[in-house]
Amino acid sequence: MEPVRVPRLMVAAPASGQGKTALTCALLRCAQRSGRAPRAFKCGPDYIDPMFHRAVLGVPSRNLDLFFSGEDEVRALLAAHGGDSLAVLEGAMGFYDGIGGTDRASSWHLARATRTPVVLAAAPGGTALTMAAALKGLKEFRVPSQIAGVILDRCSERLFRLLAPVIRAETGLEVYGYLPERPECAVPSRHLGLVTAEELPQLQGIVERLAEQMERTVDVPALLALADSAPALEGDGYPPEPYGGGVRIAVARDRAFCFYYEENLDLLRRSGAELVSFSPLEDRELPEGVCGLYLGGGYPELWARELSENTPMRTAVRAAVRAGMPALAECGAFLYLQESLEDGQGRAWPMAGVFSGRGVRGADRSRFGYVELTAGRENPYLRPGESIRGHEFHRWDCTENGGVCRADKPLSDAGWDCMSVEKNCFAGFPHLYLPSNPAFARRFVERCRRFEQEAL
Repeated sequence: MEPVRVPRLMVAAPASGQGKTALTCALLRCAQRSGRAPRAFKCGPDYIDPMFHRAVLGVPSRNLDLFFSGEDEVRALLAAHGGDSLAVLEGAMGFYDGIGGTDRASSWHLARATRTPVVLAAAPGGTALTMAAALKGLKEFRVPSQIAGVILDRCSERLFRLLAPVIRAETGLEVYGYLPERPECAVPSRHLGLVTAEELPQLQGIVERLAEQMERTVDVPALLALADSAPALEGDGYPPEPYGGGVRIAVARDRAFCFYYEENLDLLRRSGAELVSFSPLEDRELPEGVCGLYLGGGYPELWARELSENTPMRTAVRAAVRAGMPALAECGAFLYLQESLEDGQGRAWPMAGVFSGRGVRGADRSRFGYVELTAGRENPYLRPGESIRGHEFHRWDCTENGGVCRADKPLSDAGWDCMSVEKNCFAGFPHLYLPSNPAFARRFVERCRRFEQEAL
């Protein structure tokens, strides 16, 4: 592709829990107030942080992941969706933390691949000069580190005035300001991370207060100038997919099912799908004229009673799958398709009954992280021996996890069998990243189109 100007910066941190998401959301709102039209991105496979970005901006946030995609693809995605105003990338975990104890697919790897300036969110905690030592180590650990400066989070004005000149003198990093502790702006967590943006009706107020604080104690114009200094993006173009005839596919979207990669939805549309949202919680029937189902992950265990009591929808989903309607079901939706699902109190509720397993609370997260799925048996969307990449992360488990594919963890000898098939339904715990094998998406849409034609 031709070099593309995308003003950009990354908000990263020395470790998880340093306030990256709150700082990112505040910066996005400050940028809007300054007249910019920012776009947000998340490093890695996380779903929840992009939902916060979307709530702030009103437009989708996208994942940039160097396990799912090559460096040229990531640069092209950033160029295609970053716009010419401002792209804000939120890092993941610690800055250098990648796959299997390496820096592969880390925030640093993404910053280097996209030549994006980085600002660290760092909470001093009980440190003073040691904070400067830690930041200097982070800056010098890899060359180039891409780290341009730091914002001190959960930091008092007194400590900021003490630390800022020391950090500048010892590390050469710019200290852009600080954010004090704001307990009233805290976002609660649960077993998979933060609660979702939709569950926080006070979110907009929280973001406004954080943005107002940032404008008082952080040099926002200097951050925007840093973003403007980023070099043009270069690399091979992202291969386009042809648009087809717009076959209608129902996508489950509500409080129980909300985890989707925007890149997956983009690819389905480019492959010829018209995506129609519906709610397994609220709706009594599937949308009219749909010829396929895409059921994503989320928190069905929190809504097990409500999902179970919506008997017409459970019946409609089961009937559609058994009639041969193509369907993809990931993680939480895989639990929805079982005979029953335990809620957080251990009560089992009837589910759609497409498969014969039971969804139960798991004891650990032994099946966790990036995976590459390889088909071992015939199925509608992957040829035997063919692979697709994904990510598995769940607290609940199933008594029958399937064995159509083998999931292998990268840089590890760990792996497990997974994925169940019922007619044209492909279901399991892994969240699939469809652009890692575009043929999968094309086959899915084509089967939906064939189902539509056979129904006429």
